[in-house]
Amino acid sequence: MTSNLDLDSLLRTIMQQMKEYFKPEQWSLLMVDEEPHPHELYFALSEGIPEEDIRDVRLPVGEGEGVAGHVAATGDPLVVPDVNLDSRWSYYAIENPQLHLHSIICLPIRHGDRTLAVLQLHNSKLDRLPDSSISFLRVLCDYAAIALENARNVKLIHDLSITDDCTGLFNARCLYDMLEAEIEQVSDKRVVSIQPRHFSLLFLDLDHFKSINDTHGHQVGSRLLAEVAGVIKRVLGPQHSAFRYGGDEFVALLRGLDTPAATLLAEELRRELNENAFLTAMDLSIHVSGSFGLATFPQNGDSLHAIIRCADALMYRAKAEGRNRLAVADPRTPPTLPIHKTSRHS
Repeated sequence: MTSNLDLDSLLRTIMQQMKEYFKPEQWSLLMVDEEPHPHELYFALSEGIPEEDIRDVRLPVGEGEGVAGHVAATGDPLVVPDVNLDSRWSYYAIENPQLHLHSIICLPIRHGDRTLAVLQLHNSKLDRLPDSSISFLRVLCDYAAIALENARNVKLIHDLSITDDCTGLFNARCLYDMLEAEIEQVSDKRVVSIQPRHFSLLFLDLDHFKSINDTHGHQVGSRLLAEVAGVIKRVLGPQHSAFRYGGDEFVALLRGLDTPAATLLAEELRRELNENAFLTAMDLSIHVSGSFGLATFPQNGDSLHAIIRCADALMYRAKAEGRNRLAVADPRTPPTLPIHKTSRHS
C-alpha cells in the first residue's frame, strides 16, 4: 500500500483488503474534501449502497453529524457490535432504515492530527472474528494514512510542475502535453466517437501591458495577470483549458469547438476583458484589452507546432491591425509571421 502512489488504485487496494477480511454487507470509504470544502466528506468508493443514493452526497464533519461525521470530527474509532444494544446508535439505525444497520465499524484514517478519510463497514460478522481483528484494522488504517498522504504529496508536486504560480493557470509545458493528447484523440480514426474531431486554439496577448508595469510596478502587474487569469477561467468554463504561455501571453484550448463556435467564445472573452475594472481591491481601476489569434485543428494546422504557429501569427496580426481585436484563421490564406519576428514554434 505505501508504495502505491496512484490515488484511485490505492483506494481500491485499501477497500479490497477490508472487504476480504471483514466481509461487510455494505462498505464505504469517505474522503475529507481538502478544498474547497474542508469540512465535508464525500463518497470515494462504496459497495452495497445504490450509487444514485450517494453520487452527489456531501456529509458535514461534526460530532452530531452521523457516524462518519462523528468519527471524522473526533478522530476516535467507533465499533458497535450490535446497534440494538447501544442507545445512541439504535436511534440512528431507526432514523436511517435504508441502511439496515446491525453492526457498525467506523474508523478514521489519520495522518498526524488530520483526518484524511473515514472507513465505514456495516454489518460485518464481528462475533465470528478474532479479538485481534479491530487491532488489525486500526494498523491497516495507519498504513492507509501513510499511503494516502504519500499519494497526496505526489499529486501536489505534479500540480506544481504543470501550474503557473502567478496565475494558477496551467503552464506552457502542460500546454504541449495537453495539445499532444488532444491531437491524438481527435485524429484517431479507429475510435468510434460522437465527439467532434476538431478543437480550436486561442492565443491572447494583453495590449500595452509593459506600460502598466512601468507605471505601477511589477507587483501590481503580477496581480493584474492573476485577475485576468480569473476572468479567462470563468469565461471558458470547465470544459476548456487555459494556460499562461509566458509574460502577458495566454493560450486557451477550446475542446470540440469549430471556428464559428470558437469565434463566439473568443469574442465573449474579449468583451469581458474590456468591461472589467481590475485591481479595485488595491484602490486602482485598470482597464485592459487584448489581441487574439484563433486557429482550428486540423483545418489551420494538422500538427502540434503548425496549429501553435498559426494561432500565434494571427495574434500578432491582430496587434499589427490595431489591437483589441480577434484575428481568425482563413484556410485559403494561411497566416505568416511578421518579418521582424522569428518563430518560437519551430
